[in-house]
Amino acid sequence: MFSIPIRVYWEDTDAGGVVYHARYVAFLERARSDALRAMGRGQQALQQAGLVFAVHSMRLDFLRPARLDDLLEVTAEISRVGRASVVFAQRILRGDEVLLAAEVKVASLRAADFRPCPIEETLYQELQRLQAGPTP
Repeated sequence: MFSIPIRVYWEDTDAGGVVYHARYVAFLERARSDALRAMGRGQQALQQAGLVFAVHSMRLDFLRPARLDDLLEVTAEISRVGRASVVFAQRILRGDEVLLAAEVKVASLRAADFRPCPIEETLYQELQRLQAGPTP
């Protein structure tokens, strides 16, 4: 599992000091992008190889609010790898408290025309090795 710390700033919140719901999506994107970068497969490297990942669908379960100045941990774990898609299980935590649980499916697209395409074999195998096993 990969994770990054994110501090909640004023710009992330509504007038009540609670994180605005759309900001959670940005936090999740950062964690997925940084996870790929940590694999040596950052967004620019993927584009140069002719591939982009685009969000196909997401399910978000908002469990508790994050607030101004909270220090959050945003996780990204690969739960399923298909020939042309990857599903990430993601969470946003404050300490041990889960604030948001998400499932995000990204589709593999050709960078040139944004048409679906299979994930290149070497990357596919790397992603499969990182795929989370069943939870006991």
